[in-house]
Amino acid sequence: MEAVAGGGEAAATGGLGCGDLSRATAVSVLGWGFTKVVARAALAGGGSVALKSVHGAGREVRRCVQRYGAPAGCRRLAAYKLLKEVTLLQRLQHPGIVKLHGQCYDNRGDAELRVTAMLELGSPLEMIQLLQTPWEERFKICLSLVKLLFYLAHSPLGSIVLLDFQPRQFVMVDGNLKVTDMDDASTEELSCKEDNDCTLDFPTKSFPLKCSVVGKCEGINEKKNLFNAYRYFFTYLLPHSAPPTLRPLLSDILNATGDLRYGINETLRAFEKVLHLYKSGLYLQKRPLLLKDYISLKGFRTVEGEGHKCWPSYSHLGCLLSIHSAEEAAAICNSQLQCQSFIITQHRTWTGRPLASFQSSWTDLIPDANAVVYIKRSASSRERL
Repeated sequence: MEAVAGGGEAAATGGLGCGDLSRATAVSVLGWGFTKVVARAALAGGGSVALKSVHGAGREVRRCVQRYGAPAGCRRLAAYKLLKEVTLLQRLQHPGIVKLHGQCYDNRGDAELRVTAMLELGSPLEMIQLLQTPWEERFKICLSLVKLLFYLAHSPLGSIVLLDFQPRQFVMVDGNLKVTDMDDASTEELSCKEDNDCTLDFPTKSFPLKCSVVGKCEGINEKKNLFNAYRYFFTYLLPHSAPPTLRPLLSDILNATGDLRYGINETLRAFEKVLHLYKSGLYLQKRPLLLKDYISLKGFRTVEGEGHKCWPSYSHLGCLLSIHSAEEAAAICNSQLQCQSFIITQHRTWTGRPLASFQSSWTDLIPDANAVVYIKRSASSRERL
């Protein structure tokens, strides 16, 4: 353990070690699971990290003690499991995997405290909140997950399966999805003698797989990850409030991953096709040009305040939506009974698309050299009358 963990300090690649851990302050528990407890800590040099250590009173240790009657040995076994996770995080580098900032192995303390991992700090994944976010943000999370699974299928260690694949194993870091729990990851693929040995079972479905010539079930790790992504993420986050012309493609993705007709390579290509259509504006239906029905006033914007609301919006105070162009914004405004004007803001989404704010009035204008406000000609005529 000392050799792998770096003899009590940070690994040879650099990073935080036991000295940094001893100087950390404001330590507060964030949560715990069967094996580990996670705390937040402030570093002496600034910034915060997540501290992951063995949960001595956790279910896994308790069950081990009940079975073997060896408390110290059971805590040591849990520490080995955490060290395995540290070692995996050292080897696996990907934007979808939480960063390992350092670790400490201290053989002077209690067994469950001997290994402490210092990780990138994230916030728990809240699926209910995600369901209330704009489709573009939910698509980003699903795309990030697909890219992670592609990496795991082709990792330097071989095809990796996340045996405990649940939303609670993920966190959000600066708006990006990252897996934070790797102790149940495995590179082992199921051994077999014939195809009948290769059934992939889930609570509601089973999938027959092939037994390869080397005696392994072909692609079982990749397919297990992909179906779990489908049942825990895609079904909830992909279809709702998606642009109408993209829904058939998203439906194809759901059907193909739900039936495991797609592997991870095909799934990533399908997601990238949707992304290209969305970013380029090619998804937009041909329709009459509506921007001609609006007057544009350069150098002005509307006063910020509570306007009419729409869902899903980037702001809970009003109607703030992602658009491809002013023409699309005009079409959206025309579809809303209350909308009389809109302004295209300087803010951009992760795809580079601007955000447009839709308003039920336009009379309160203030100078802004970088802004353009678009007002319905009909609304302008009524105002003059």
